[in-house]
Amino acid sequence: MPLPQFQIQFAPLADEAAVVRGPQVRFTVLTTRLIRLEFDPAQRFEDRPSQVFWYRRQPPPVFETRWTADGVEIETEHLLLRYRASARGFTPRSLTIHVKATGTTWRYGQPSSQGGNLWGTARTLDNAAGGVSLESGLMGRAGWAVVDDSDSLVFDAACWLTPRPAPGAPRTRDLYFFGYGRDYRACLRDFYAVAGRPPLLPRWALGNWWSRFYAYTQSELLELLNEFAANDVPLSVCIVDMDWHLTATGNESSGWTGYTWNRDLFPDPVGFLSELHERGLKTALNLHPADGVHPHEAQYEQMANALGIDPASQEPIAFDISDPAFMRAYFELLHHPHEAAGVDFWWLDWQQGVRSKVEGLDPLWFLNHLHFYDLGRQPQKRPFIFSRWGGLGNHRYPIGFSGDTLVTWEALAFQPYFTATASNVGYGWWSHDIGGHMGGVEDDELYTRWVQFGAFSPILRLHATKNRFQERRPWRRGRAAAEAASEALRLRHRLIPYLYSQAWRDHAQAAPLIQPMYYSHPEHDEAYLCGQQYWFGSELIAAPFTSPMDADTRLSKQTVWLPPGEWFDFFSGERLMGAGWRTVYGGLADIPVFARAGAIVPLGPAAGGAAATALTVHIFPGADNRFELYEDDGETQAYTQGRYALTAFSQEQRGDALRFTISPASGDVSVAPAQRMYQLVIYGLAGPDNVSVEINGAAHLPATEYDAAKGILTLSGLSLRPTEALTLTLRASRLARDHRAEHVLRLLGAFRLDSWLKQRLADDLPKLLSGERTVRGYAGLRDAHVAALEGVLVRNH
Repeated sequence: MPLPQFQIQFAPLADEAAVVRGPQVRFTVLTTRLIRLEFDPAQRFEDRPSQVFWYRRQPPPVFETRWTADGVEIETEHLLLRYRASARGFTPRSLTIHVKATGTTWRYGQPSSQGGNLWGTARTLDNAAGGVSLESGLMGRAGWAVVDDSDSLVFDAACWLTPRPAPGAPRTRDLYFFGYGRDYRACLRDFYAVAGRPPLLPRWALGNWWSRFYAYTQSELLELLNEFAANDVPLSVCIVDMDWHLTATGNESSGWTGYTWNRDLFPDPVGFLSELHERGLKTALNLHPADGVHPHEAQYEQMANALGIDPASQEPIAFDISDPAFMRAYFELLHHPHEAAGVDFWWLDWQQGVRSKVEGLDPLWFLNHLHFYDLGRQPQKRPFIFSRWGGLGNHRYPIGFSGDTLVTWEALAFQPYFTATASNVGYGWWSHDIGGHMGGVEDDELYTRWVQFGAFSPILRLHATKNRFQERRPWRRGRAAAEAASEALRLRHRLIPYLYSQAWRDHAQAAPLIQPMYYSHPEHDEAYLCGQQYWFGSELIAAPFTSPMDADTRLSKQTVWLPPGEWFDFFSGERLMGAGWRTVYGGLADIPVFARAGAIVPLGPAAGGAAATALTVHIFPGADNRFELYEDDGETQAYTQGRYALTAFSQEQRGDALRFTISPASGDVSVAPAQRMYQLVIYGLAGPDNVSVEINGAAHLPATEYDAAKGILTLSGLSLRPTEALTLTLRASRLARDHRAEHVLRLLGAFRLDSWLKQRLADDLPKLLSGERTVRGYAGLRDAHVAALEGVLVRNH
């Protein structure tokens, strides 16, 4: 019998008011834009939860059913389904659905790829030197996508996967039609409703991870952690790769699978794990379960006895994902003792095939499911895993391990698109091998750019293979790379309050941290063409550099599409106007990140891990906005019982008047710091005056600093209890500076160019800015120089 943690409260039976039946068919209107389509000559319609769809019992939407002489029409606010019953089955002529929002009509048999599918994700990036093919997603630019659930497995009464009565029957169909037009966010919300929501990750998972395939001793690994501390580079997770266990087995085992500590490398495993915890780190052990349990394992005798095998036979115990008895012993005897000793979670490094003893059961899919629920068997731990994508429905089981990429610029350049596009199947928590896994040409610049992308990706995990020349410690790089990469790693920890609030938003509101630009601007063609950028939470757009510096400009460049409206450079505060493409140039320390007008971004300390007792709130004026800071205990399941607090930050802009408010926290304020220091940083202000701060209605005089050149006002020394309110008001016109001169001088300083020509261009800068002269009139400038200078000189501020 399966373990109790696998008993899930499904709700698979749809409300009868949402169901329309006909001869050999059943249609279920799950929402006004999501319809289940079933055909079965034997009328054995499936009511059990499938691998993907668990919660079909949704509030019945409003729809009209019209029976005709030849079939039925079902019309909702958004869709019109027509079915001709005389066809006795689904055919392109018998079944169509019209999507009103886009004016397109789907005919049965059309694959999602014909609907301008925007794609989903892929099982792994193993050995990828660049891009890989992606699976279909839930969204199409033509307004529809179809999920064929006909051959998926279903959960039986014991919550164990089992085949359907007639798997693979040629005429039996079970489809889900997603007809969302271009309202992609609504599509994802409804998918989460019927398939389940992703969980809230533990807070510590959002910090920096260290991982390397290397046979460390426990003393070497602890010394490595000392190096991180000495170099002021924060970590929150230390993973131990497969050499934690015996790999030289002396038998037919490949050595990849193992459950017995290698005492030559780790003489005191419990003490080692305890030391990691004392340093504030969490840890995982690498796991390849495919080889089963061989006689060399310390747990072999217990496993054999539990499964009715004579231990004296020394016969290997095969891994069998389909056998509940094996899986019970697998968890209770092989994993739970390690967790009791201090292992926090598992790196499920499964990569050995897609078949099992049950037809259609992919071991990876079920391993992800079972490991997720097993880790959450105690309320003190939040369930999550670290594993490859197992297929649709795996959005419920973060975190994803994307696999062993090659160290190439092309591999890095693919990852922003790959990560954002995965949101089209709700898979919002990819973890990449930051720096690349293996091979390729190691390069300081490539390493730095990968780390910077990692800082603005879902999970930042430094990793490489067992090769002494593939170095992931930033201080082992050249000085410039070491400084830039280390600063990006510190920034990542400062971002944790923002990231954790976005993680809650994903769980509660179906809004992944990383989103493609077409989620917010679906009617703009440009939004589909800018795969190197993405929404990073609700407030920011990130467009990390992913190509090497140009030899002539000695700068990296990235082409960015800024949507209509007002934007700010997140780091400098420079005000920018959107509605167009912009080529951004930067040195090794630069990362293109943009804040929308109205953005509110809370940052914590550089060593942030627990709930921050000091926050710096970055405020970008220009639009009304509200941001909710989410807080809880960080790692237990108490949040599912309402044990969390929300603190609302809001700003209102009325002409030159700006009002910023921190409201009293709602919910369980005991999970928030009893006292918190705030620093407020407001951008884009020209000569602010009438600056007033009140705490609970009483005037307060904070330390105030104004940088007139940058238009940045900083208020410090603000102390609040979670039950207190703060209101900041001020008057200031918007800073409208022309930054072109400083940008040109910055470019000239970086260019590989004759110094006298640089001086001449600097002397002629007033004429260049006025348009009296153009850069094309200067001999000695290469095309890359001209493009960079023209991009700045004609820039619309």
